[in-house]
Amino acid sequence: MTKETISDKQAISMIVMFIIGSSIVFGVGSEAKQDIWLAIIIALIWAFIIMFIYVKIYSLFPEKNLFQIIDFVFGKYIGKFISLLYIWYSFHLGALVLNDTFQFIKVVSFPETPEYILLIFMGTVCIWAVKEGIEVLCRMSSFFIILLIIIIILVSSLSFSVMNINNLRPTLYNGINPVLNSAFGIFSFPFAETVIFLGVFNFEKSKNNPFRIYYRALLFGGAIIFILSLRNILVLGSSFLESLYFPSYTTVELIEIGEFLQRIEVAVSVVFLYAAFIKISSCLLCSCKGIENIFNLDSYKILVAPVGLLMMTFACNIYESIMEMMEWAFLVYKYYAFPFQVIIPLIILIIAKIKTKKQLKSI
Repeated sequence: MTKETISDKQAISMIVMFIIGSSIVFGVGSEAKQDIWLAIIIALIWAFIIMFIYVKIYSLFPEKNLFQIIDFVFGKYIGKFISLLYIWYSFHLGALVLNDTFQFIKVVSFPETPEYILLIFMGTVCIWAVKEGIEVLCRMSSFFIILLIIIIILVSSLSFSVMNINNLRPTLYNGINPVLNSAFGIFSFPFAETVIFLGVFNFEKSKNNPFRIYYRALLFGGAIIFILSLRNILVLGSSFLESLYFPSYTTVELIEIGEFLQRIEVAVSVVFLYAAFIKISSCLLCSCKGIENIFNLDSYKILVAPVGLLMMTFACNIYESIMEMMEWAFLVYKYYAFPFQVIIPLIILIIAKIKTKKQLKSI
């Protein structure tokens, strides 16, 4: 098993890019309407709680990843089964984001281009990056995050001229239930999806601080999503926002500064493609590391190309239309992902604590 080292700053950058992933262009929490800002805050509070579970798992097993921890906690046979579940989840999530990516490109830019052309382009780049290793992915994330912040600040600043503060009123007009439902969706997509990084990172006890990495990344990524969602609702209003597939893209389309600054929505496309690239690569890496652990292989890198090609094939056939994709993402996904994001990690932490206490008593 190859040893790869990363810094806290690089890990934070990668998790932030993962968090904003496809949520930056598809938007989150439209069900809450003008109360979307409140739904994001509630989702962040829930995410802080679940992050504590992820960080505690890391603290009990420094320098191990999710699949190695599962083997210790559940034993050989049950452990392999649960590892397979997480391999499937990360593979499926990667395929979903890959599908999101080429659907976005096809709808806004190349409606006549065959899907597989766009899919092959993005999938091939992700396969190359994962074969290069986690260190390369983290360095790329550190570079992309700077570019991303610059673009977000510039575009959001230019949006002030088309914002309307009345779009945030009235507060809680439809009651608290839509806000809570929306918060649950935002918690699941994208915050709790960071469970993937339990399988991606092997932190070094002497060099990395999982608590600092996870919580700083959550604060940073959450702040970006909060700012962009608030911008979208201020510009578009809740009624218009609900009817759109790509609210961030539409928001930026409305920005016009005289005759010399128009059509800057390409900036949203650039940010989305960078973030989606990191998210797909992270999911592919997690799947390959899981398979590596199950079959006791020397390196996950020999698996990247075949698993990546399978992911591309699956992504191409996963939905029949963009309407079906949106229905899955906003109505079904949060319930599907909950066991992977909350229930199993909680069980892992409880059993791990019991086992480690027994080991300490026996010494």
